[in-house]
Amino acid sequence: MSFKSIAIDGPAGAGKSTLAKKLAEQLGFLYVDTGAIYRTVALKVLWEKADPSDPAQVVPLLEGLELHMGYDSDGVQRMYLEGEDVSAAIRRHKVSGAASQVSAIPEVRAFLLDLQRKLARENDVVMDGRDIGTVVLPDADVKIFLTAAPEARARRRLLELEQRGEAANYDAILHDIRERDRQDETRPIAPLRRADGTALLDTTQLNLEQSCDRLLSLVKEKIAL
Repeated sequence: MSFKSIAIDGPAGAGKSTLAKKLAEQLGFLYVDTGAIYRTVALKVLWEKADPSDPAQVVPLLEGLELHMGYDSDGVQRMYLEGEDVSAAIRRHKVSGAASQVSAIPEVRAFLLDLQRKLARENDVVMDGRDIGTVVLPDADVKIFLTAAPEARARRRLLELEQRGEAANYDAILHDIRERDRQDETRPIAPLRRADGTALLDTTQLNLEQSCDRLLSLVKEKIAL
């Protein structure tokens, strides 16, 4: 049986998780948030008070790492670390920065690559991340690069944090987003870039409904549903 795969890449705060999840629901595909997987590794590093930018401190933590994915009755991906549901904890701002640092470590990427590819071999998937179309699923049936202006991404992130009751500052968030972009685009291993043959979707001027409609249209242009 042949399964279909949709790869969605893009910078931090572009709305990849939200849009990819909605697309998966529309298509009846499995949604795989690869960023959540890296965030879970980053959370483990922070738990151990290790430096997420230092491979000598991070790599030893991969051995025996108890990291698992699950899905609830609505198909929402849940992340588990050492038996604990950390799906909410990994969304904290501090974890986001650490995730960018650990994801630049080759041993971490290699450790998680097989898990991601196995999911695509065994399911119809919508998978989002930073290097899905370039590294993880270079032969995906559909490849989309989702982006938005840094200022728009910062405003959306601010609203998200405020809705969770977390204190947040727009200028600090914008600075962090620009720094995250710099880290992701310049890292030596699997840098963030638009893969060949990838459709571009810029949501700066689009609301959620418009973005969802455009994303679905791009997919329908590539595969029969």
